[in-house]
Amino acid sequence: MNLDFNAEPAFSWYVVMLAFSGVLMFVAISVAEKLSERLMYAGLGLGLLGYAVYLAFIFDGGTYTMFYYVFAVPVIALFKLGARLFGRSGESA
Repeated sequence: MNLDFNAEPAFSWYVVMLAFSGVLMFVAISVAEKLSERLMYAGLGLGLLGYAVYLAFIFDGGTYTMFYYVFAVPVIALFKLGARLFGRSGESA
């Protein structure tokens, strides 16, 4: 396993956030109303989780791409989930 929080904390936290964001996308499928949203969340979830598994178990050094939106995905998803759960999605005043 490539996670070493003492030697490479940025890389290790990035892999953890990738995995968390991927799992969160699969949770978001349960509250998505449209098929297109479900497919988008499934694709994002597979991509994020797959890249996390690759970096954690298969990657053996060199360069890797750090997508900074990975850190924003959980925040955006939680806001969207909260809006759905509390009925504020798309309502006009």
